[in-house]
Amino acid sequence: MRILLVGDVVGRPGRRAVRALLPQVVAETGADLVVANGENAAGGFGLTRETTQELLDSGIDVITTGNHIWDRREMLACIDEFPQMVRPANYPPGTPGQGMTVVRSRKGGHPVAVINLMGRTFMTPLDCPFRTADRLLEELGEATRIVVVDFHAEATAEKVAMGWHLDGRVSVVFGTHTHVPTADERVLPGGTAYITDLGMAGPMDGIIGMAREPVLRHLLTALPHRFEVAAGPSRVDMALVELDPRTGRAHAIQRLHRYFGAD
Repeated sequence: MRILLVGDVVGRPGRRAVRALLPQVVAETGADLVVANGENAAGGFGLTRETTQELLDSGIDVITTGNHIWDRREMLACIDEFPQMVRPANYPPGTPGQGMTVVRSRKGGHPVAVINLMGRTFMTPLDCPFRTADRLLEELGEATRIVVVDFHAEATAEKVAMGWHLDGRVSVVFGTHTHVPTADERVLPGGTAYITDLGMAGPMDGIIGMAREPVLRHLLTALPHRFEVAAGPSRVDMALVELDPRTGRAHAIQRLHRYFGAD
């Protein structure tokens, strides 16, 4: 079984690139499931009902999110309309949405659990993501052996720690949030595929997807500036994981990149 993971989708350029490239990548790789982080899909900050549906229509099976999930207030009211979407499970009880969902693979109909967690280092101090992961896995029980975890976090060490914490208990731990792909993909000894950060689907010539000039002005002056999604060609960062659906153990993980023309 093969699972395709897509980095943070940034704004309209990222959505366009995913819509144009994803069908071909799925055909080439034989991916049975596509999981993508979509928390920056609406103008670079948050999601709307419309952009969520656009991502699903592009061929994404599960949308994960992170700290920008509530940047568009309409998501508070509509997130429960999308069973294919998860928000960080370590938000406090009573938060709209769900932190885990179970879907079926395209071929074979294998149940796959997708969990979303958010780190606490340099981030909003939510509940402990490590203990939250333990609780969700206990709740999941024997419902499926295939478990995919998006750990949306800033600190590399915290992401690496989560990989080791869950090694042998889940199929995949992949990091999101920094929009810069890491070159540390590997299968851990217990059979968990791991990568610290997938990267992003968005403009190549900006600063992690944002137009350069406002970001530079902010850094040079320390004054607030309105950030906007960059224009120009886009890059879609991905990873392909191969695993045994009977055991949930991964065999391989490979980074992939595709390029899309100017916006």
